Amino acid sequence: MRLTKNGYVTEAIEGPENPFSFAQAEQELNVLSLVQHALDNKRAILAFQPVVQASRPGRVAFYEGLVRLLDDNGRVIPAHEFIDAIENKELGRKVDCLALEMGLQTLLDQPSLRLSINMSARSIGYQRWMRTLEYGLDRDPTIAERLILEITESSAMLMPELVTTFMKDLNLRGISFALDDFGAGYTAFRYLKDFFFDIIKIDGQFIRGIATDPDNQVLTKALCSIASQFEMFTVAESVENKEDVAFLQSIGIDCLQGYYFGAPTIRPPWQKELAEKTG
Repeated sequence: MRLTKNGYVTEAIEGPENPFSFAQAEQELNVLSLVQHALDNKRAILAFQPVVQASRPGRVAFYEGLVRLLDDNGRVIPAHEFIDAIENKELGRKVDCLALEMGLQTLLDQPSLRLSINMSARSIGYQRWMRTLEYGLDRDPTIAERLILEITESSAMLMPELVTTFMKDLNLRGISFALDDFGAGYTAFRYLKDFFFDIIKIDGQFIRGIATDPDNQVLTKALCSIASQFEMFTVAESVENKEDVAFLQSIGIDCLQGYYFGAPTIRPPWQKELAEKTG
C-alpha cells in the first residue's frame, strides 16, 4: 500500500501481481509453446550466410548455417523473440540438436561444402546432441574436417574448463571451433591459451562503421593482435559497406561476413544450381 500526494491510498503495483510482469511471463509462455510446436513438427530450416576471404572477397571460405523456426503458416519466427527465452531450458538444447542435424545432412549432401553451426556450451553433455553428432560423423568420414562449431563468447565463459575438454576431444576428430561474438562477452583472456578455438569472430558492434570510428579501429586491431598471438583466424561480423571492407583488409582480417556479401538465405548457390539442372 502507498499514500499518494492527494491522500488516496492505492495498492502498490509490484511483485507477481504487477500487470507488466504478468504480461511478460505470459508472452514467454506463448513463445515457448510456439518453439515447442515448431520442434515437434520439425518446422525448421537452415539459412546460409557466406563468410568470404578478405584478400579475395569473391571466394567463400565457408558458410554459416543459421537455424530458422517456422510457425504453422510457414512464416519465420524471428530468432530474437525466442533465443533468450530458451537458452537456459531444454528447448535450447533441442534447437541445438536440430540445427546440428540439419547442418550434418547439408554437409553429407554437399561434399565440397564447409559449414559452421551454432551451439551453446550448455549443450555439452546433452546426450541427444552428442548422439546426433556421432551419427552424422559416421555417415561420411570427411564431415568432421568440414564442420565448424560456433560457440558464443558469453556461453563459453560459463564453463571454460568443460568447454576446453570438449573442444580438445573433438579437435582430435578433425572438427574446428569458432568463438562467436568475440569482444562482446568479456572473455578472461587467460583462458584463450587453453581453449582450442581455430577462428575468432569479432562482434559486429566493433565492425559496423569501423572505417570512420577511431575507437573501434583501435579495439578491432587489438582483438586481431590477440587472435594472431594464439594463431587463430579472424572473421569480422556485420560487414555492411565497401569502406569498412577496405579498412578491415588493410589491418589484415582473414575473413569477412555480413550483408555486404550476402544476407542469410534459404536458397544457397548449391540449391539454385540443383534447381537449374533439374528444372
